[in-house]
Amino acid sequence: MPKAARELAQLQRQVIACTRCANLIAYCRQVAKEKRRMYRDCEYWGRPVPSFGDPRAELLILGLAPGAHGANRTGRMFTGDRSGDFLYRGLCEAGFANQPTSRDRSDGLELRNCYITAPLRCAPPKNRPSPQELRKCQPYLERELEILPRVRAVLALGRIAFDCYLRVLAEREDFPRRSTLAFSHGASLTLPAGLPRLFCSYHPSQQNTQTGRLTQQMFQQVLRDICDFLGS
Repeated sequence: MPKAARELAQLQRQVIACTRCANLIAYCRQVAKEKRRMYRDCEYWGRPVPSFGDPRAELLILGLAPGAHGANRTGRMFTGDRSGDFLYRGLCEAGFANQPTSRDRSDGLELRNCYITAPLRCAPPKNRPSPQELRKCQPYLERELEILPRVRAVLALGRIAFDCYLRVLAEREDFPRRSTLAFSHGASLTLPAGLPRLFCSYHPSQQNTQTGRLTQQMFQQVLRDICDFLGS
């Protein structure tokens, strides 16, 4: 097993065992016990959710947090809910995934040249992580950025992911002031010191996709921009 794959696997074991936020652990377990009626026969994951993808990926996708009845149920990022249906359909059409659906951890989904992570690894109540919870989880993202050797593009899904990623980078020298970097859907930002190019999209939440704030066409354009950059 290549070094990056070994180190990522070790890190994800630490993520799964994490108990830094007792309130989030309790919430994940509560959801896993009470369940949603349509999933009453499912065994919920109910723990911090590990990242997922190709250890040699050039594209890193940064989401928000596991869904209470999606990733918190299935144990894999963006799996088992409508956000995942939207995301993986787009990734498959762009060549970053081998199939357009993601139902459970054993459904055969593979990511190609793509790695998916999140600034928070536990499902938060009302899908609203607190700044303190994000801070406690930040070291896992920092370590992933250190381990992944070939990332050339980062896709931030939503403003929280955008802010969390820039907060990690801001601790480095010669990083520009945050006021010069603004989130907007479709934005593509060149960062200093050879850092990966930063792309932005609205988060594929059910609220955004059902209201038309984010359409498949809009998301596909962002992915086309990323493919053009990686191919240049």
